[in-house]
Amino acid sequence: MKYRLLGSTGVRVSELSFGCMTFGQGGMFGIAVVPQTLANEMVSRCIEAGVNLFDTADVYSQGVSEEILGNALRGRRDGTLIATKVGARMTDGPNDIGATRAHILRSAESSLRRLKTDYIDLYQLHTWDEVTPLEETLSALDDLVRSGKVRYIGCSNYAGWQITKSLWLAERHKWQRFQSMQMEYNLLVRDIEREHIPLCLDQGLSVLVWSPLMGGFLTGKFRRGQETDRSWRRGDPENFLNQVEFLRFDEGRGYDILQTLDKVAAEHGVSVVKVALAWLLTKRAVASVIIGAKTMDQLSENLGAGELMLTPKQVVVLDECSAVPAGYPYAMATFMRAGR
Repeated sequence: MKYRLLGSTGVRVSELSFGCMTFGQGGMFGIAVVPQTLANEMVSRCIEAGVNLFDTADVYSQGVSEEILGNALRGRRDGTLIATKVGARMTDGPNDIGATRAHILRSAESSLRRLKTDYIDLYQLHTWDEVTPLEETLSALDDLVRSGKVRYIGCSNYAGWQITKSLWLAERHKWQRFQSMQMEYNLLVRDIEREHIPLCLDQGLSVLVWSPLMGGFLTGKFRRGQETDRSWRRGDPENFLNQVEFLRFDEGRGYDILQTLDKVAAEHGVSVVKVALAWLLTKRAVASVIIGAKTMDQLSENLGAGELMLTPKQVVVLDECSAVPAGYPYAMATFMRAGR
């Protein structure tokens, strides 16, 4: 496993990190299917492979994901980094959502309890809150860092201007600044190359990649004109995630990209999964690619991506086949305007 710096800190994170969204039973969007026993095995396998960053969120299975991760890391907390998120709705309560000081401080205490730890290594705002003043949000996060309950802060699914404004306010008030942004990035969704990646390179932020395989589409399980098992999320048109606007994509373009992935994978004698993940690891601003799994076989396959070295020519071929066409819709725009 190779390691890369987290933002402008001296902390090194594994280039492959493990996402715990699947921890639980039928919780988050119906895709949480990993019980405690399997989660323990997965965390052990990740640590053996050199993974030191584990990513979750309070809203994943309404806190169950954090609980399971906390249990799995019991006795192994030293040497590992925990990243979690705050901001999504947790209950029907009118104030149990957003990036207010009240919600952030209360949520941090709840996450610490569920994770069974004294501190959170990376505390991330899950999405933009268009209601709460940004000064209130950032000052609350600064207090958490100064209290020792949080080490570093980051954001997720922010627009470029929102990150820029946050960095400016942090500098102006001498508050803790974001060290990372967690964004969707893959061969089908390259929107962040327009504004976010140049911003990160200029301001010293790291990109943590979510959905590197586009919800499983880039695993190669989907093939043009073939029926797909409905038990698999992308194979079930009625699954909630397939109805979410920002997760939809042009499948025709996707199949074209898969054809190129097949060719590159054949040249190395590996799966398209490893090629899709390895392509992301060639991008300068990327500190870590968050992989997920429902089975040990899936986890082992994903962990092998770090061993694959693509040639410069292969990277160019993949860049060209997945280039965003002129006038192509901005996939994340709707999500980043969502607010509450």
